Amino acid sequence: MTATIEDVKKFWNDRPCNVRHSKKEIGTKEYYDEVEAKRYTAEPHILDFVDFKSWKGKKVLEVGCGLATDGINFARYGAEYSATDLSVESLNLAKKRFEVYNEKGKFYLGNSEELSSFLPSETYDLIYSFGVIHHSPEPEKIISEIRKYMHENSVLKIMLYASESWKNYMIESGFDQPEAQYGCPIANTYTKKEVEDLLDGFDVLSIEQNHIFPYKIESYKEGRYEKQPWFESMPSEIFDVLKKNLGWHLLITAKLKED
Repeated sequence: MTATIEDVKKFWNDRPCNVRHSKKEIGTKEYYDEVEAKRYTAEPHILDFVDFKSWKGKKVLEVGCGLATDGINFARYGAEYSATDLSVESLNLAKKRFEVYNEKGKFYLGNSEELSSFLPSETYDLIYSFGVIHHSPEPEKIISEIRKYMHENSVLKIMLYASESWKNYMIESGFDQPEAQYGCPIANTYTKKEVEDLLDGFDVLSIEQNHIFPYKIESYKEGRYEKQPWFESMPSEIFDVLKKNLGWHLLITAKLKED
């Protein structure tokens, strides 16, 4: 049976992304600090990809904000931040995070396949979506909707899962799963050619590949960063080559094509 948007919504409401990255009391500053530290320790490439400080004074829209770990950093660095999410549980935690840190942001609940049905009509300097669009039943609709919120100089930065990746080969072999929580209803993967097809009407400025999760799962859950033995023994420069060729994340930057 084909998964629906309701299936996707239920999955992320039951367990918002990264919600278990801390054992501190959910909604406290200590909780959010620990979630953030864990995210950027495991996925440090996010910081280079986004470059939060470069969006100071700019209008930023995040499509699928989750707990707003990236969102709070846009706000800290002075961006005018807005966000959407399909999951009310995720959005509530994102709003709470902004309250805890006394930052300003606008938050909208809805299905981004129908973005213009709930998001006010305006344009943004950056539209950002990290690890979200590939969970949609109709990702091409999200891209079509995003176009409506871009001006001629807007930048689109998104992350999609890579078909030709270490993790996807492990998933196909039965050794792994797309998300920490079992049973993710949709997790599309893309080749670089398929990314370009999805972004028809855009100039794709760059597609970079990164991220292989090297840690033992049980240790990671306890906050210890112990690598699997095959990664522990691998020289860092070789691991870097592996990530750039077989990473799980395709980091994509694009702009609208000129008429």
